[in-house]
Parts: sequence; C-alpha cells; structure tokens
Amino acid sequence: MSHPDLRQTVIEALLEVAPDVDASALDATRAFREQFDFDSMDTLSFVIALHQRLGIDIPERDYPQLLSLDGTVRYLAAHLGSARTTP
Repeated sequence: MSHPDLRQTVIEALLEVAPDVDASALDATRAFREQFDFDSMDTLSFVIALHQRLGIDIPERDYPQLLSLDGTVRYLAAHLGSARTTP
C-alpha cells in the first residue's frame, strides 16, 4: 500500500469515528485532540476502524503513536512492513 493510500485509509477511519472533522483542515502533525473533540473512547474506536480496514492488531501500549495523522501513517507503514507499503 502506498503512503498516499495509507494516509487516505487513516483519514477514512478517522472520519468514521469523528464525522464532523474537516479532513482538508487537518494539521497532520498536531494531535487529534488538540484539533477537535477526540477522547479515549474515540481513540479506541479509531484503532478498531484501522484494524477492520487493514487487518493489523494495534496493542494499547502503541496508542500514543496514533495521536496525529502523520504519527498514525508512520506507525502503520512500519507495522505493515516495507513489502506492503511503498513511498
């Protein structure tokens, strides 16, 4: 999966959890909860949505790496493996 495709998948999962978010106004480097109402239950729902889309298990200890769009894409790219993710 290319990085642009992975980024789009992350945005789709995010919008499933937070449908009122304006994806075009997202700051990819800032934490989600700094930009909009995104609590711990939203984080859990986000992780579940990512799992459903990508089939990747994300342990709770890794949740802090999923706090921003860039962080989430970086984490997923590393865990999906270089064979499945291309720049």
